This record gives sequence, structure tokens and C-alpha cells, in this order.
Amino acid sequence: MSELDKINKNFVEKLNKIKTKEDLQNLKSEFLGKNGFVTNEFKKMSQLNLDQKKEFSIKLNEIKNNINNNLSNKFTEIENNEINKKLSDEKIDITLPIRSQKEGKIHPVSQVIDEISSIFSEIGYSVAEGPDVETEYNNFTALNTPEDHPARDMHDTFYLEKNKKVLLRTHTSPVQIRTMQKGKPPFKIIAPGRTYRCDSDQTHAPMFHQLEGLHVDREITMAHLKGCLNYFIQEFFEIKNIKMRFRPSHFPFTEPSAEVDIGYRIENDKILIGDGDKWLEILGCGMVHPNVLKNSKIDPNKYQGFAFGMGIDRLAMLKYGINDLRSFFETDFRWLNHFGFDPLDLPTNYRGLSR
Repeated sequence: MSELDKINKNFVEKLNKIKTKEDLQNLKSEFLGKNGFVTNEFKKMSQLNLDQKKEFSIKLNEIKNNINNNLSNKFTEIENNEINKKLSDEKIDITLPIRSQKEGKIHPVSQVIDEISSIFSEIGYSVAEGPDVETEYNNFTALNTPEDHPARDMHDTFYLEKNKKVLLRTHTSPVQIRTMQKGKPPFKIIAPGRTYRCDSDQTHAPMFHQLEGLHVDREITMAHLKGCLNYFIQEFFEIKNIKMRFRPSHFPFTEPSAEVDIGYRIENDKILIGDGDKWLEILGCGMVHPNVLKNSKIDPNKYQGFAFGMGIDRLAMLKYGINDLRSFFETDFRWLNHFGFDPLDLPTNYRGLSR
């Protein structure tokens, strides 16, 4: 066997053992590189005569071309194997069922805010907003709250400055002041939002949600207030013949003032709203105090108004049977999955609020 035949046989044997591109590149260098077997054979041609050179070069070129072709084919084979392996490892079995996805839920507080907004929008109210950080003037003074009122004490209010001029709002009534100061009557707004007080137990939290309502116009009376709240309570609890009463009370920013109670009964340890011989307070209200109108540069001789305020968290607890206010803020997915609402099922009066 000639030297060229040995080189060709040696190449074929090594080629059959190659599995990777890196090994293939090394094999190419071994035979066709600067000091490769084939390259060294070309260097020997200078020692041959003319006839020998011709015969030798033809055979050597055949071997070189054969090696190049085999290397190219082997490279394609390795590349295809790598692609097929990758496809096999990463393939998706389309016969398998899709993985279940956990769908998010709307928090009961957000749901109740949407429900209340939907109800009041039907009778011409718009939603107004204001900052959580308020001035002492907007939170207390402009609302006719006396300097010695208990609500101003530090054990009831989160003050942010030592001089007590800046605080976390204790109700959303400052939004009413901001609205009246910026515009001109008539006003017809509701103001939902977060409020803060130094209180925490099963039915109270240091941060809670409240909604205030305001209607200021000419010749507004207590009868308008009663009609508005009667409509709201029936629509919110989705009970047409619900018992309701106005009980005299006192708030610095309204005169006269009242608290609204609704009838209920207890059945199987559950509160059933609608009828019964028991009463449950759900909101406070009254006619806007003339001093509040004056502080907002509105003439109380020309304009009157009524206002009301309610705890959104409390309404959510009553309507949906939630016993502990603290559970609203515990971020328990199991709780939210039970009490939460479909994010795509927005509450509207004509479709039903809490389907």
C-alpha cells in the first residue's frame, strides 16, 4: 500500500469517530493544515521527476478533494444532528392539556368603590379625588371643626409636622373643600379614597377607605338628601323595600346632621339586611353648614347643599359577609380568591352590581 493510500485510509478511520465540530476542525488541521499529512506530501513533489510529479499530483489532489468533500459532508451531518437533538429536547407535546392559569380577582373594596360610583353616576354625580397628605386647614378648619375638637388630638390624627399644619387626611371631606374652592356652584361629586386614623381592632384599621358625597345648588333641602340616600341604599344592597331611618346626630360640618340606619335581622348567625326589628348605622349626613360654604367663598344665602360620608370597608363587610376588617389588608390569595370579583365583569345598574 502506497503512502497516499495509507493517508486516505487513516483519514477515513478517524473521520468515522468524529462527533463534534471541534473534533472535525482538529482533523482538518491534522491532514490539510500547514504541517498536515497531505500538505507534507505536496512538499515531496520537488524531489520527483516530471513524469512522477504529474502522476503523483493527480492522485494527491484526488485525495485532497476527497478529504474536503468528506469534511464538508461530516460538518453537515453533525450540524443536522445538533439541530435534531435541540428540537427533540425542546419540543412541545401539543397533545397535552394546557397548564391552568390563576386568574386575578378584584378586591372587595375596589368592587364596592366601582359599585358606588356606578350608582351615583346614574343620578349625575362625578368622581373627585384629592391628596392623602392634607393641610390642617382643609381637613379641620375649613370644615368648621373647633380648635378643641377631639379629632384634632394626636391620638386620633397622624400629624406629619410638629406644628400640626400637615397631616394624613382623616376623611375625604377635604376633597369637597378643594372642589368648592376651585370652582363655582353647582357641585355634585363623590370622593372615594384612603383615609387615616390612629385606630386598630377587628372593625377599625389605621388606614381605611371612605367616600364623601356633596351636592351644592340653589334651593337644596333635606328632602333631596333623603331621596338621594334612599335611592343609593336600595341600589347598593339590591333590596327595594329596605327599612331606613334618619336619626338626629351632630357633625361640625353639617347642620342639621343625621345618621342613617337600615333595618336588619339575624338568621343563622348571619346579618340579613332589609327588614327586621334591629337597626344598623351605615353613614352620616346632613345639610352643609353655612360656615363651610363661607370658608369656600360660597354665599350660603344663595346656595345650600347636603353632604354625606360612609365607610367603604364597612359597606363591603355588610354586603358580602366579611367579619374582620383586618383581612382586607393581609394579602391572602385564598381570601381574595373567595371574596374577589371577576375583573372583566364591571358593575353597572342595568346588569346588576354584584352578579
